[in-house]
Amino acid sequence: MAETESLADWMSNLNEKFTKIPLSQLAIPGSHDAMAYSLDMDSSVLEPEKLKALDKMFSTFLRPIVKKWGTAQEKNISEQLDAGMRYFDLRVAGKPESSDLFFYHGLYTTMTVKEGMTELEKWLGQHTKEVVILAFSHFKEMSDDQHTELTNFLKEHFKTKLCPKPQVPSLKDCWESGYQVILSYDNRKVDDPVLWPRIEYWWADNSDPKEVISYLNDQKQKGRPEGLFVAGLNLTFDGNDMLLYLTKSLKEKTMLAYPLLLDWVKEQHPGSDKESVNIIAGDFVGVNSFAQDIIKLNNADSGS
Repeated sequence: MAETESLADWMSNLNEKFTKIPLSQLAIPGSHDAMAYSLDMDSSVLEPEKLKALDKMFSTFLRPIVKKWGTAQEKNISEQLDAGMRYFDLRVAGKPESSDLFFYHGLYTTMTVKEGMTELEKWLGQHTKEVVILAFSHFKEMSDDQHTELTNFLKEHFKTKLCPKPQVPSLKDCWESGYQVILSYDNRKVDDPVLWPRIEYWWADNSDPKEVISYLNDQKQKGRPEGLFVAGLNLTFDGNDMLLYLTKSLKEKTMLAYPLLLDWVKEQHPGSDKESVNIIAGDFVGVNSFAQDIIKLNNADSGS
């Protein structure tokens, strides 16, 4: 257990020189589809499109399959934070029959956005030197009013913990100003000093780990973006795959791929040069050495 405890405060334990460089030059573990641990079997299918159309007739058959392939995490938000995650991919959808907003991945989550953010804020209050990057994107079934309502809630909820854009801060900057949250909101209609634009996410859109690695290496050759960016280690399966592998699950496929993916992680380095990485996001975080391997990259060259 000591390993997990030490990851709950890994930022405050970093070698001092890493606390003075922008967060975009650190290696940061991230959670892809972070809230997909609380999918609701009673909710309608939101995606993939192919299965959404079949849901009305075959919901009892389909929903367990969509849940098996949509469940991308097993640990709740506090457990993911304890396991070292500092970037969260958050997908939000409105529900016709509810005034609340929910997360989703294939199905809606049972947890509302307000409940998830309340849990996260409470954790930050107990770990005041840890900084998280929240990426809200892939909005579905949301009106302009709901976007306004959500952004107002987030600003009111995190208050002075929100780091204003556009300068990527260092940990030291954050500590001195009391910032703990970088809030990225991928909606062009919303403009606000504390809402950061979309964070680039390198998504291979492939179910083969070798192809995912090959895609990430190609992206690295093109050079890194200016600010924060994410290399996605997640495998992607479409509706056809789900129906093809009825007896399998996203977890089974992901865990088989992880040894190869983690070998790739261990070869990476953070920094400002063309081939450096920044945030690395994956599925089923906290069940293997994913976070440790990424955090270690920061200290790999601490003698330089």
